[in-house]
Amino acid sequence: QVQLIESGGGLLQAGGSLRLSCAASGRTFSRYAMAWFRQAPGKEREFAAGIGLIDGNTYYADSVKGRFTISRDNAKNRVYLQMNSLKPEDTAVYYCAARSGGVGLRAPEYVFWGQGTQVTVSS
Repeated sequence: QVQLIESGGGLLQAGGSLRLSCAASGRTFSRYAMAWFRQAPGKEREFAAGIGLIDGNTYYADSVKGRFTISRDNAKNRVYLQMNSLKPEDTAVYYCAARSGGVGLRAPEYVFWGQGTQVTVSS
């Protein structure tokens, strides 16, 4: 079992930056691929960024590529999402997710989820 707790969300203006953090419980954190998904009101949950196991291969949705950076610290059981040049369309609840094996791009592929943290970007 893995428990995930996100933090770092907030309200900010377009063009600003924010760093989300996800703290994971358990001693096998390094065995899980981690990802950030987001869900805007009235829309489906979508993949934003993912990072592989120990090798740290990263994957990004086209909409965030070049602006967001995902990273992980296996010693601290944490995964981060650095978000720069934020846009109003980035407004969503951001969720941390974990799964065994490689990074998946679809929400149903993930077993463990955090409760989400709200990010609101004003124009």
